[in-house]
Amino acid sequence: MERFTAVSTAEPFPSQRLKTRSEPTYRIFFMSINLATKLREGTKKSHTMAENVGFVKCFLKGVVEKTSYRKLVGNLYFVYSAMEEEMERQKQHPVVSKIYFSQLNRKHSLEQDLFYYYGANWREQVAPSPAAKAYVQRIREISATAPELLVAHSYTRYLGDLSGGQILKGIAQRGMNLSEGEGIAFYEFQDIPDEKEFKANYRQAMNELPIDEATAQRIVDEANAAFGMNMKMFMELEGNLIKAVGQMLFNSLTRKRGGASTELATAD
Repeated sequence: MERFTAVSTAEPFPSQRLKTRSEPTYRIFFMSINLATKLREGTKKSHTMAENVGFVKCFLKGVVEKTSYRKLVGNLYFVYSAMEEEMERQKQHPVVSKIYFSQLNRKHSLEQDLFYYYGANWREQVAPSPAAKAYVQRIREISATAPELLVAHSYTRYLGDLSGGQILKGIAQRGMNLSEGEGIAFYEFQDIPDEKEFKANYRQAMNELPIDEATAQRIVDEANAAFGMNMKMFMELEGNLIKAVGQMLFNSLTRKRGGASTELATAD
């Protein structure tokens, strides 16, 4: 049920008004709906499904094949580029502005990693996969039609990166025998000295967003859709991984669910 306090105002907001011909205009103040908890609880099933995609299960068990991984980095570059361009475009939006933090941006970090994996002409070698194209298209679409849903994509990607980043960085380093600091810029947030504190502040900002229950549910639904788009990108990579490690080993690694949740694709 929608909860609000209506206070008469002489200066209405066009997007938030209760009005008839004979009634005054009201400004609506929405109470906290605890969006952070709604997102965590509302995406648990999708989180589990994402962790059980074959590529992710292999990754969490330390099997990281460089060709597949660099393709993932390429896809993430296009996804984050689109998301960050649209977040920047919408940074004055009454909802998006509350969770817009430029220190989260990953585009430059991904460019560093692509330079490492592909060389100086990496831009000529990388292109978005079909799943990445669909992901980018969705981000552009909601920015144009329902910018508040960008909250779902920001939450799903950035809090996941912050939550599991250090663990995943270690897995990538060991799995691909990377030298310290090479090919892992994506996981390093140089402008966030205290990741735990930042995540707490981010969740608080989400809980204070000026949205109603219906909008909160739409954001949760969009977050689940984001999980699905991430899963499709991972699934596309399984063919290359199987070629590299062999079908028998791939089946062995993915047959049973195992490994701790490190939130490769999701937020906590």
